[in-house]
Amino acid sequence: MKHGLRHFLSRFVMVRSGLLAVLALVAAFGLSAPKAGFAAEPLRWAADASADVPYTFHDLKDQSRLTGYEYELMQELGRHMGRDLAFVQNDWDGLIPGLQRGLYAMVICGIEITPEHAEGIDFSTPYYVTSERIVVRRNGPQFSRLEDLDGHVVGTIKATQAERILAGHPKVQVRTYDEETNVFMDLVNGRTEAILIDGPIAQYYGATNPALQITGEPIGRVAYGIAFAKGQNAALREQVNTALAAMLKDGSLHTILARWNLWSPEMAQFAQDFSTPDIAPTEWQSYVAAQQGGAGWTERLRRYVGFLPLLAKGAVLTLAVSLCAMVLAVALGLSLALLRLYGAPWMASLAGLYVEIVRGTPLLIQILFIFYGLPQFGINLGPFLAGVMGLGLNYAAYEAENYRAGLQSVARGQMEAALALNMTHIQALRFVVVPQAFRLVMPVMTNDFISLLKDSSLVSVITLTELTQTYIRLSSTYFDYFGTGLMVGGAYLLLGLPFVRLARMAEKKLAQPHTRRR
Repeated sequence: MKHGLRHFLSRFVMVRSGLLAVLALVAAFGLSAPKAGFAAEPLRWAADASADVPYTFHDLKDQSRLTGYEYELMQELGRHMGRDLAFVQNDWDGLIPGLQRGLYAMVICGIEITPEHAEGIDFSTPYYVTSERIVVRRNGPQFSRLEDLDGHVVGTIKATQAERILAGHPKVQVRTYDEETNVFMDLVNGRTEAILIDGPIAQYYGATNPALQITGEPIGRVAYGIAFAKGQNAALREQVNTALAAMLKDGSLHTILARWNLWSPEMAQFAQDFSTPDIAPTEWQSYVAAQQGGAGWTERLRRYVGFLPLLAKGAVLTLAVSLCAMVLAVALGLSLALLRLYGAPWMASLAGLYVEIVRGTPLLIQILFIFYGLPQFGINLGPFLAGVMGLGLNYAAYEAENYRAGLQSVARGQMEAALALNMTHIQALRFVVVPQAFRLVMPVMTNDFISLLKDSSLVSVITLTELTQTYIRLSSTYFDYFGTGLMVGGAYLLLGLPFVRLARMAEKKLAQPHTRRR
């Protein structure tokens, strides 16, 4: 019996080998991150461009084009260093883990130079200095000082200097957010009464909204720096500092900030540059025009049509990750179920332990562990392969329990009858028991695939831009959660419906003759 089982399981080893071959083919087409370390490759830097106005973001008029004052700063930095630079998109929470893992050499994303941050990363010299500002509704309570905020609900971005400032005022009810858009939407909708936030964000999100206004004097001092992995790349950091100093001296940094209307009094004091060159704030004016020009239905429809290529690209990646992960989940899940029912006691115990551990820990933690944790043991997986492994290994535990229930639901007499017909145990499993169990669990498998399709949104934390990440990017850029949400929801629905139909066709084909509809 066990000898035959080993032959049976060897077939699933072949399935998994085929899966790895598919993944290798996908990686060859560029879905996994390029490996660092080649001299010919450009210097890689990262930011979260999904919702990061005015730092690095996708142009409102052309979503295929990156822009922002930090993006322009990095292009100018590359020219001063004589190096080609390459942008890498990563989720905000994954920027520093990716830096420590070596996915890129630098991070620039409005990261504040603070003692807390300096404990985990190294910084360049400041490239921008600003302050905190208070934003309120025009028709709501008016505040101009920090003391005025006592007893009121105030929003800000988590893990920022603004949050630390508010923490020093215990009477303030603080609400923290991951995305700038959500901070301002809650203020507009009356869920909060004020915002304390960095000057550039206040200007681009608050001053451009007719319902909001910036009040009071600048508060505190905020300095941004380019981040490097702690204790590494000292030579590169020195080159960057030299290039930043040159950009301050020749006025190129002043020019960039002036074009974005971000040359602040704090920056002038830091740079000791009190000149007032005749530089029009062209990028600021372009952003304001794009924001104000998209209110009509005609413009919205044109914008939605422009979203289709981005949604299609995100849908292809979502489908590729989900299909590969489901193949892995089915192969491994069935193997685990067979081991628990027919394997040696120690094998059954290990399979049961795997199922309990995987089901008892969050999927997000598992994906982060595979992508960021395993490199410490010399296992470096690309983002696509790590996403597939995370989803597949997680869903294999649930599939294993489904298959185990399906196998146990097949009457014992079926196995006995097959053996009486001179079938071996492996033949009885392959031709009698497993097909019946498979027919029973087919509806559950379909439901699991639909769930996996939606859970694939979690791979956005490891630099993959699938459908959900595309939605976050578009909705936060245009302040349009409704229309964009309907489009993305429709995309998920269209992805799942064909597989539901295929599953029903398979159920009919696998059904017993007397149960089929005539």
